Amino acid sequence: MPLNANSKIYLDYNATTPVDPRVLDEMLPYFSEVFGNASSDHSFGWHAQDAVDNAREQVANLVNCRPTEITFTSGATEAANLALFGFCQKNKSKGNHIITCKTEHKAVLENMKALKAQGFEITYLDVNAQGEIDLDALKNAITDQTILVCIMLANNETGVIQPLKEIVDLAHAKNVAVMTDATQAVGKIPVDFRELDVDLAIFSSHKIYGPKGVGALFINKKNKIELDAYFFGGSQEKGLRPGTLNHPGIVGFGKACALAFAEAEQENSRLLALRNQIESELATIEGAIINGAKTKRLPNTTNVSFENVDGSKLLLKLNKLAVSRGSACTANLVVPSHVLLAMGHSEEVAFASLRISLGHKTTQEDVAFAAAEIKRVVNELRSVTA
Repeated sequence: MPLNANSKIYLDYNATTPVDPRVLDEMLPYFSEVFGNASSDHSFGWHAQDAVDNAREQVANLVNCRPTEITFTSGATEAANLALFGFCQKNKSKGNHIITCKTEHKAVLENMKALKAQGFEITYLDVNAQGEIDLDALKNAITDQTILVCIMLANNETGVIQPLKEIVDLAHAKNVAVMTDATQAVGKIPVDFRELDVDLAIFSSHKIYGPKGVGALFINKKNKIELDAYFFGGSQEKGLRPGTLNHPGIVGFGKACALAFAEAEQENSRLLALRNQIESELATIEGAIINGAKTKRLPNTTNVSFENVDGSKLLLKLNKLAVSRGSACTANLVVPSHVLLAMGHSEEVAFASLRISLGHKTTQEDVAFAAAEIKRVVNELRSVTA
């Protein structure tokens, strides 16, 4: 359908996705028909628990792990808290040193600040201009006090993919555990926790067309990873995440994972073609920089910076597009992206940047319109300051 002057195009799928209608259909009976408490010892509860068990299998199947290694949470942020505090408190007798990266999501970085306040030492690895960590720098940062390396699989702002298998192998050779934030990677690239041999991982439902308010924590049982309890009040989720299970949401998460398992490969090939299309158009804008263009990235994610553009006006002028300056979790903070600053950009250029993330409903027409609109606004802002 032709776009008109009143069109608003959603290109912020890394922030959140719409619930797939098939996911919603799967969830609906569990609100009013199969509504029992999954912990109740009668048929209403048993049916709810059966649904949770099935969903756990669907989630585990997508990331290739055992269902018993999946703990349901309210989202990736809660999972990060459970993993980081639970693991570090459990293993503090072995050491007090944690290694992470300057481009991590705020859900991890804020946890690191809190852990530092509790006496843990934190090392923040630099990244190069493409957003990649240096494996030699990681190796040199590990000490006899290091208990955990925490590096995200794919960056939420740039889509840059870190060499997680190499990171795990390097850390494990020194008896150090590895946690990864896989939130943006799951459903967009193949993620195999068994092959990666990662010890802890977090991801979320609403990034893959499932409902909000549901996430997962992977705990590698083969590697005998154990966590101290962080919450108290019930025995649900083996006592790690007590409280009545949100079984309609969990059912939706499971269905979203099943759909991703069946359909993601074909869909992500389509999105890669669209990403390449919009980047080829954006590259024609003078002073445009495609961040991370020379390394492996998610197929749906473009992060572009513009030289000599007033970043404070860029998003305001792009009122026909739903794009972002960076992470949705920092969208209310009018500051340059910490990710782009870590990659070496000036504050001015980092502030004049856009994250464009494509999804199920994105069409060729959408990306063509978006590229033309961004080009028009950038040129307009430059003409005002010329």
